[in-house]
Amino acid sequence: MTPLAIATLALALSIDAFVAALGRGAQSARPGLVAALSTGAVFGAIEALTPLLGWVVGLAAAQFVTAIDHWIAFLLLALVGTRMVLHALAPSRPAPTAGGLVLTAVGSSIDAFAVGISLAVLGAPILIVALAVGTATLVMATLGTLAGASLGRRFGHIAEVLGGLALIALGTAILLDHTILA
Repeated sequence: MTPLAIATLALALSIDAFVAALGRGAQSARPGLVAALSTGAVFGAIEALTPLLGWVVGLAAAQFVTAIDHWIAFLLLALVGTRMVLHALAPSRPAPTAGGLVLTAVGSSIDAFAVGISLAVLGAPILIVALAVGTATLVMATLGTLAGASLGRRFGHIAEVLGGLALIALGTAILLDHTILA
């Protein structure tokens, strides 16, 4: 994977956390930096672990799917991207409570698990990807929490749609690279 592909993937996977953090920030008129960093750290740690777990699962199955790995990557990324777009277009849900932070972080990182599976079959550098995803999510969730009070209700859905479309584009690029452009 190129550095640009890794950066695009990290940004796309951090969008769910950004949107959830916007919601958390919208609950508070002025979220403090410590609260925002704590939220970012929880989201970032979980988002970094889930592609690693997916990668382990995908690696175990890699020997059976190498001939169709590009189709698997395309389908998983397209499904996750489509889910993100559909979620963004659905009616809004209430922002998570403090007790639901970890559950929200896990829920928003399911897509990273699916991506981890596809990265295993592609032989991607998972530690670099996981670090990039975790770092991007830490930053995005922290910024989302801080910006939530003023931006969350207006722009959160647009960011999630763009993240979903980026995942679909990445999956399409992988498919084209292994089929038409090969």
